[in-house]
Amino acid sequence: MEQDLLIEQFKAGRLAAFKELHTRYAPNICGVIHTILRNRERAEELTQDVFVKIWDYRASYDASKGRFFTWVLNIARNAAIDELRPKSHKEQQLNLHTTFFVDMAEEQEEQTFGVDMNHVKGLIRGLGKKCHQIIELLYFKGLTQKESSDYLDIPLGTVKTRVRNCISRLRKNLVD
Repeated sequence: MEQDLLIEQFKAGRLAAFKELHTRYAPNICGVIHTILRNRERAEELTQDVFVKIWDYRASYDASKGRFFTWVLNIARNAAIDELRPKSHKEQQLNLHTTFFVDMAEEQEEQTFGVDMNHVKGLIRGLGKKCHQIIELLYFKGLTQKESSDYLDIPLGTVKTRVRNCISRLRKNLVD
């Protein structure tokens, strides 16, 4: 079934569409969650929770704001990070690097993500050390801007400026 039609049917509450999306995406979502949690059993449980959540909030998905998989991936990443926060595992999270996520995505290749992961890897590397570092802390490790400021020992305003500049550069590079 074509992706756009499948998503429309999912948003309309059709269970068959939901099952198909689950079949397509659950292994990849579980992989992302497992990379963050480093616990296969809990990753599988949380994957199911994520799919219940996307079913409950299916009406909030807006294709004009991004791809469906990205929407699901963000929900999964946030759920995994939330899972760690109450257990005070932030220090363990600081050992994760963006390369884990890019390498994991590379394993799935274009069939799942629809992008050239070598290109994405190059874009991330091309941002420079400061951008790479701040994106890693905020988007892959789940730290807040304040926590990133403390971790890097730089002013909060500097973190905010870097984030804005780095994301802007990444967007420009994606368009080019």
